[in-house]
Amino acid sequence: MAYVIGASCVDIMDRSCMEECPVDCIYEGERKLYINPVECIDCGACEVACPEQAITLDRKADPEHRADNRRFFEEILPGRDAPLGTPGGAGAIGPLGADTALVGGR
Repeated sequence: MAYVIGASCVDIMDRSCMEECPVDCIYEGERKLYINPVECIDCGACEVACPEQAITLDRKADPEHRADNRRFFEEILPGRDAPLGTPGGAGAIGPLGADTALVGGR
């Protein structure tokens, strides 16, 4: 079971969770962070580090944000020509400068 970052991260992106994640599975969009559900090892380090309390277990997350988190990796984001998928770590990619329609439309 992966973790999901919710609405309270939009336009805040403290990034403390990124520093604590041992597998580098938290990716940076333009206005929000996203956890890759395939790469997440469910350690909980990100949840504890988040000062906005934006991170929760997948099964406890708002269904809209749970689905939106998956869309970030499975659908083509604005300005990209292919879905992000599972690249194996956010550090090598850096900020993506794009968000899902849910976040981009807020």
